[in-house]
Amino acid sequence: MIATDERTPRTRARAARSSRTDAAAAAVGPGPLAALADAGLEVPVLGGGTVRHVNLDVAASAPALDAVVQHVARVLPYYASVHRGSGYPSQATTALVEDARATVARHVGARDDDLVVFTRNTTDALNLLASAVPGETVVLDLEHHANLLPWRSRRVVVGAPTIAATLDALDAELAARPAALVSVTGASNVTGEVLPLERVARLAHARGARLAVDAAQLLPHRRVDLAASGFDYLAFSGHKAYAPFGAGALVGRADWLDAAPPHLAGGGAVESVRLDGVDWKHGADRHEAGTPNVIGIAALARALVELERIGDASRREHEAALTARLHDGLAKVSGVRVLRGFDDADDRLGIATIELERGSVGLVAAALAAEHGISVRAGRFCAHPFLDRVATRANGLRASLGAGSSADDVDRFLDALTRLVADGPAHAYERTPAGWCPRVDDRPRPVID
Repeated sequence: MIATDERTPRTRARAARSSRTDAAAAAVGPGPLAALADAGLEVPVLGGGTVRHVNLDVAASAPALDAVVQHVARVLPYYASVHRGSGYPSQATTALVEDARATVARHVGARDDDLVVFTRNTTDALNLLASAVPGETVVLDLEHHANLLPWRSRRVVVGAPTIAATLDALDAELAARPAALVSVTGASNVTGEVLPLERVARLAHARGARLAVDAAQLLPHRRVDLAASGFDYLAFSGHKAYAPFGAGALVGRADWLDAAPPHLAGGGAVESVRLDGVDWKHGADRHEAGTPNVIGIAALARALVELERIGDASRREHEAALTARLHDGLAKVSGVRVLRGFDDADDRLGIATIELERGSVGLVAAALAAEHGISVRAGRFCAHPFLDRVATRANGLRASLGAGSSADDVDRFLDALTRLVADGPAHAYERTPAGWCPRVDDRPRPVID
């Protein structure tokens, strides 16, 4: 059961033992695959002392790669205006943005005539695409709200217990009434299950529709080849791909985007302006009015280069080992159920969302952070309709892995979760408008100058 109590807080040594931070307790298994900015971060725990932070919330936002942080530091001295400045820093900054555009295009396998439009994030990218679709869009019920809410004319296919049956339902929907676009997630942010996207592309194209892929979760874990896979559009975020500096991208076919109204009205998007009218540019410039997020764009491109250096095979092998370790361990925790969207899903990212037979996942998440230094996420993950279908409780608790995750991270989480489910937290908590919080929080706040 899950319950708060008034027991005396554990000492620093007990907290360290329960968190298994000592080298002797660390299990043999994969270590971090890449150097990240949060590596070795120590966080305070209730009762005093610190432990090494375990970040299992990378599906929400991933820390920056060290290579990205270093690249940003090198770029900053040259920061200046883009495209219209005559000075050397301005010319260097303009080249940086356009080189980044070419890097993104190459990384995702864009066609020669595809556009790469820089946006704030995946949500922004999909809202831009929604303004360009000349007809209805069909989505699945498992979508993140970013791929569910923007479409101006939307039809939703409710998922079946299997991927095969879900794709049959999607095909039947398109056969019954044509659509301009099918837009699906590359991988569920709730279950980590990866859809057979090339099959979805063939299905959509056979029915006369284009395919857009929300790759916010997929791209940080897998190399995506837009042209080879038959995708028409791809949207993703830097902050989930180890470049949390506020940039994302929409990559895809130019015709709809050239015909759409500008995403923002302003300087840089125009050929000429008169008091009685305006001539808008075509291409990426049409949708990139104003001064771009130069640092975010540079960071995003550098992150993609670093992921290429690590290699797709290495990332898959690292994540597969940790994902198996995570799911095998969760299967042994009494009172826990792992959520699944499809019975026949045979491919998934390093994401596991659980619900509890009894008690509050919000309380467990708070205790994991406050007592064990482990970050997870509790809630509905901006996927409310999907949770309504696959979960029996209102909320879930999600643990997500990335390039900086290790076997010790997984083991610490499993150990702490097992104790919390069996015995409850060691400290008293209360539910507040901000969620579950320690009744007495003696952790010092960081001093960040």
